[in-house]
Amino acid sequence: MHAVGVDIGGTKIAAGVVDEEGRILAKTRRSTSPDDVASIDRAIAEVYEEFSEQYAVGAVGVAAAGFVSTDRNTVLFAPNIAWRDHAIGDAVRGLVGADVRVVVENDANAAGWAEFRFGAGRDAADMLMLTIGTGLGGAVVTDGKLVRGRWGFAAEVGHVRVVPDGHVCGCGHNGCWEQYASGSALVREARAAAVADPARAADLLRRAGGDPHAVSGPDVTAAAEAGDELARALIAELGRWIGEGAASMAAVLDPEIVVVGGGVADAGDLLFPSVNAGFLAQLSARGHRPEAPIVGATLGNDAGIVGAADLARQD
Repeated sequence: MHAVGVDIGGTKIAAGVVDEEGRILAKTRRSTSPDDVASIDRAIAEVYEEFSEQYAVGAVGVAAAGFVSTDRNTVLFAPNIAWRDHAIGDAVRGLVGADVRVVVENDANAAGWAEFRFGAGRDAADMLMLTIGTGLGGAVVTDGKLVRGRWGFAAEVGHVRVVPDGHVCGCGHNGCWEQYASGSALVREARAAAVADPARAADLLRRAGGDPHAVSGPDVTAAAEAGDELARALIAELGRWIGEGAASMAAVLDPEIVVVGGGVADAGDLLFPSVNAGFLAQLSARGHRPEAPIVGATLGNDAGIVGAADLARQD
């Protein structure tokens, strides 16, 4: 049975028809408004109708960046979209027909499930997935099952406090892991370095048109790839935070493998050596336990689509 996977972003949705082997057979996009939840519902219904003209679709999986209810029907809260107790599953079924299965899943869970089923974690039974973009999301698979928790809020690893009284987080607390291990953290530190030491940050400033407050994550990655010392140091520091935090997660979860995805992971060989070094430096009982490998995700931006579709098919 084919399923439609829908990955919802702040201003658009990406959707695809996915077969049972995790292959995307067709893709499309729709523009949406984060302040108009009804427009998102309609866009999901539109892509379902479009795909249904060519494929036998039995389910729709929706990957949503927010807290999802345990019945996987309602987004209880989302930081960047105006979802507040919004029953998106019911809304979409009302547009496409009550006989269509619609399953809503947290976006990091969906991406993690895709990597577990078809990507970097496909040979493992226990996996920790870290999605590192603007923020830090996570997914946990234990004994082949996605861990959601009693209320559906499990694996919000980015909001584990790692620095008491540290940087203010968007969640309202201080010192959350994502304030040190994310694209936003990388940009914050790069801009601060460009202000404090313009000579050392000359390459970053050139790429940002001379404005230290315009330095972006891709600027840092590009400068690091070109050999810039500061950019490489910034990425290495980011990697250390990722690795050390992953070691703390390993103390709780004991994963077989740690998969790192998201835009930050595109730094590849510039990032992963420091991730692994940070992980091993803080891994408890090192030398007396297996050391989980830390690897890059393989499905890229398609992971949310693939994972949401597969979860909807299996529900």
